[in-house]
Amino acid sequence: MSSHHIVREKQEPALVILSLYQFDEEYLGQLLEWSPTVLVSSRIIDEVDSLGIKIDLIISDNKNYTSNQEHVKIIHSMVDELEDALKYLVGEGYPAVNVIHHHFDAKDYVFYTDFIDLVVFCEDQKIYPIQSGFSKWKSKNEEIKILYPETVKALSTSGLKILEHHHYQTLKDGFFSFTFEQRFIFIAEQL
Repeated sequence: MSSHHIVREKQEPALVILSLYQFDEEYLGQLLEWSPTVLVSSRIIDEVDSLGIKIDLIISDNKNYTSNQEHVKIIHSMVDELEDALKYLVGEGYPAVNVIHHHFDAKDYVFYTDFIDLVVFCEDQKIYPIQSGFSKWKSKNEEIKILYPETVKALSTSGLKILEHHHYQTLKDGFFSFTFEQRFIFIAEQL
């Protein structure tokens, strides 16, 4: 007896690849496992192509850009590749996106946190926004960082010990949580 998992369009988070610099191929394979919609920067198209990844959309500032792969849509980048990719996904009704990038700046994502679930993979970190009251199960001694800690007001934690001002470690296998005043903050986990 076999079972079949039917993946419906937009059921899995879209994947935006803007850089693969120091990104582990095993994690890339995990992100591609359920055949997400894949958007790639034209700057790294050869690198992504060489990995045999089926690309759905290419983001390019070149209006005459064409792809070697069949059935690829070109998004003409007018402002910024990341912004144009996120605008496209929100406009098309995607509920979630994973972004692979070589750097993280919260200002690039803040506007989109109300419209799409975001996870950013930056080298060896998984970064995402959380709301006050967030809790998650983790193994003992795993590390979590608060990004931009100077903006966090009335922070309270449970299940964590502080290593540095914005760097925490789980006390035991189990749930940890954060509460704070803002609408959301960004945290980073080690991959």
